[in-house]
Amino acid sequence: MTETKDKIQPDYERRMHIDEDKITENPHNLPYAHTVGSAIIIPDDKDRIKTTAMAAMVEQTNVQMKQIYDQMELLISQANKLKERVELSEEIYVAEMGFKPITGHTYHLYEKEDGEKVLSMIGPDEWARGCKYAHYSATARLMGDHTWDIEKRNEKEKETEVEVEAEEVE
Repeated sequence: MTETKDKIQPDYERRMHIDEDKITENPHNLPYAHTVGSAIIIPDDKDRIKTTAMAAMVEQTNVQMKQIYDQMELLISQANKLKERVELSEEIYVAEMGFKPITGHTYHLYEKEDGEKVLSMIGPDEWARGCKYAHYSATARLMGDHTWDIEKRNEKEKETEVEVEAEEVE
């Protein structure tokens, strides 16, 4: 039988010898498939992984920056409204009042010919014989903290203020 084996596979012994550096005790640690039936192992493309991670990071930070920017815009808007309330409150408390304003009620601010401000309970469209004051400024409601919430502002006055501020900047 060995003669038959030699005739068919003359270098059988030499082929059965495997070099020590080509075998391992732990084939599962190899970076490649070690048998025909093993799963295909494809090394990761590290540049592609980094690029994908970087793109995701940039997108996420952009979303967060937009949220912060929107919050800042809201805070600026609230600060501007509060500034307007304080300015109007100061105008009203300097104005002439013939009565004690009650919290939660609405009042109207007018300007006389001489530039002095007056607080009134009568609205601009409620005068029987026309408004006796030179100029209507605003309608406001007295809040619990004694600031005034602006319900309506004379738009002409607002435009004039903006024009004056623009001229001051120039």
